[in-house]
Amino acid sequence: MTDDDAAATRDDTEPAPGDPDARPDGADESRSDRLDRFPTPGPRNSLWSWPDAKSPLAVVRNYVVIVLARICPSLRLKNWLLRRIGVTVGAGVAWGLESTPDVFWPERIRVGDDAVIGYDATLLCHEFLHEEYRLGDVVVEDEAMVGAGAIVLPGVTVGEGARVAANSLVAEDVPPGATVAGVPAEVVSRAETAASDD
Repeated sequence: MTDDDAAATRDDTEPAPGDPDARPDGADESRSDRLDRFPTPGPRNSLWSWPDAKSPLAVVRNYVVIVLARICPSLRLKNWLLRRIGVTVGAGVAWGLESTPDVFWPERIRVGDDAVIGYDATLLCHEFLHEEYRLGDVVVEDEAMVGAGAIVLPGVTVGEGARVAANSLVAEDVPPGATVAGVPAEVVSRAETAASDD
């Protein structure tokens, strides 16, 4: 059996050996599977095609609103501003100073009730690569926390009550109640469940 035959017979949910996007926790879908891909043929990298991907006027509007939100000390005003550009912001969300939602596709971000997005944290919904760009939703569920300086990549969900340590790069989903840290972020602790007390 050739490698091509093996790939053709492999179950679609089974990750290829050595696949960097494979989920170590056995989940059905990797972050990469959730990304929308847009080829950008031509002599230059995909970032040169951003005006074709998103209206420049919309990006300018988003940028101005995000700059205002980044320096705004009022959490209520910050949430109001970000809702104006399409970010889904739950009740009681706290955005730290200098925190930055995606400037191109902020409408792909959902932040649940009482979540915290720390100082200078970044939520990215796009990746501009050499021959394509990719888009994915970012979801920060209820009472989750993204620490200062952390970066959350497109297609990632930070589960309910989860914690992302400062300066981490989140390239995979964070399970509910877990704490992740590092570059790339890895689980360093999990929430205790009632079942573990028995």
